[in-house]
Amino acid sequence: MSSERSGRDQATAQAAFTRGVKLLHDPVRNKGTAFTEAERDALGLRGLLPPRVQSQDLQVMRVMGNVRNKSSDLERYIALISLQDRNETLFYRVLVDHLDELMPIIYTPTVGKACQEFAHIFRRPRGLYICADDKGRMADVLRNWPHPDPRIIVVTDGERILGLGDLGADGMGIPIGKLSLYTACAGIHPTWCLPITLDVGTENETLLADPLYIGVQRRRLRGAPYDELIEEFVTAVQSVFRHTIVQFEDFANINAFRLLAKYRDRICTFDDDIQGTGAVALAGLLSALRISGGRIGERNVLFFGAGEAGIGIADMMVAEMVDQGLSETVARGRCWFMDSKGLVVESRTDLAPHKRPYAHAHGFTRDLLAAVQALRPVAIIGVSGVPASFTRPVIDAMAACNERPIIFALSNPTSKAECTAEQAYTWTEGRAVFASGSPFAPVEYRGRSHVPGQGNNAYIFPGVGLGVIACESQRVTDEMFSAAARALAQEVSAADLETGRIFPAFARIRDVSVRIATAVAEVAYRRGLARVPRPDDLPAYVRALMFEPRYENLT
Repeated sequence: MSSERSGRDQATAQAAFTRGVKLLHDPVRNKGTAFTEAERDALGLRGLLPPRVQSQDLQVMRVMGNVRNKSSDLERYIALISLQDRNETLFYRVLVDHLDELMPIIYTPTVGKACQEFAHIFRRPRGLYICADDKGRMADVLRNWPHPDPRIIVVTDGERILGLGDLGADGMGIPIGKLSLYTACAGIHPTWCLPITLDVGTENETLLADPLYIGVQRRRLRGAPYDELIEEFVTAVQSVFRHTIVQFEDFANINAFRLLAKYRDRICTFDDDIQGTGAVALAGLLSALRISGGRIGERNVLFFGAGEAGIGIADMMVAEMVDQGLSETVARGRCWFMDSKGLVVESRTDLAPHKRPYAHAHGFTRDLLAAVQALRPVAIIGVSGVPASFTRPVIDAMAACNERPIIFALSNPTSKAECTAEQAYTWTEGRAVFASGSPFAPVEYRGRSHVPGQGNNAYIFPGVGLGVIACESQRVTDEMFSAAARALAQEVSAADLETGRIFPAFARIRDVSVRIATAVAEVAYRRGLARVPRPDDLPAYVRALMFEPRYENLT
């Protein structure tokens, strides 16, 4: 059964028992002024709405007019989230129809500001909040969720929100935003999506002193008590929900790698900051190499930042190089890292375990420019959260050793980007192949328009989730993310490359998600991980699962 049909049937059945004002206050079933004359009579709505019945298209027009009239992106975010709380179908119609315009509002970069202000703009709760005091009763808390059998949970503990650091319970904006994109970009029904924040405290002094902070004001849980809480959460999810993917989101490095290693072979789970970022960056590099020439693995890649994102990207690139015939040793040797202390090399004794596979024999330097000059990389990939770290001399050095230097400034939000699109293009005289984590406008340089790529994980994780749901895969594997990266890269046309665009237009994201979901499901069927029989027409089956945000008759 498709997610659209199951959601519609659930809404219709519930509407038979929900009438009048209660129906207008139910965001899943509310249609506002679009309730028909027959529905108004049958559902006790006569007189509770203005008398004129209006189409969904007119409602979209009104919403967009109001959103565009707001004075700031944060006010636009508040307006859209308020609409989501009132009328989810209309919210997703607006989002799908205007995704290019609204995605930077409901997700990065505006969602970062929204998380920083979350306690002060808080209006209505969404999702589940689980804190350390819920230990021993976590399954009961999960059973309070009103929609049975969610298919995707995005969970955070708020310790590393984007490049903004520890925002505690205020990080809930990230799971909410991610799940909005699952629905908008891949058609996963809203009632199948569950955002969760694990409130385990915060080290943010501002939040600890803020009387409006929505979380528990205490220091972060660490060590065995933290691990016990995560274990109970994972166990409770398995017992309460039957078919749920658990996506770990914005956990700090000290927890992200080990939690993924601990649970990836036990439950259906992944970490988007590691695997999703890795896949979207790999897709971008494959597309960029179509512009610059050469193949992956022929030359070095230098990462500025050695956390979840950087290691995730390198691991994905290594897997691709091995698939193309290189040994793992040679493939790892093509990936070099700069962390906060300098170049990651064998002689260092202060390296965290996740960095050691990428510690190579080389002289140590603390200077990014010196590293670029020594290693002569085909690409530099910024995942540091250190703004403006790709300076003019660094970009000049990249341009000196590459006809088409590949420059990825992937840190989010925009304020954390290692350089701007304009800097990358102008400093290289228009030769750069550029991508960023948050969006930049096209840059006009010497009569030519350069379209920056946005290496946004929204290209990857919605389609991966849809593919896993479609075949009910028992696990989410790295091979699935590799398949997703290749599928995404194949969606970049020659016309895209002519403008410097290395990702397809977001206007095509639902079609792209179908291609990615199909590729992911193919891996699951090939590896014996799927729990439902393979349909004759897999792409058509995947597409039929997708929720289309149009009103259904409730009478």
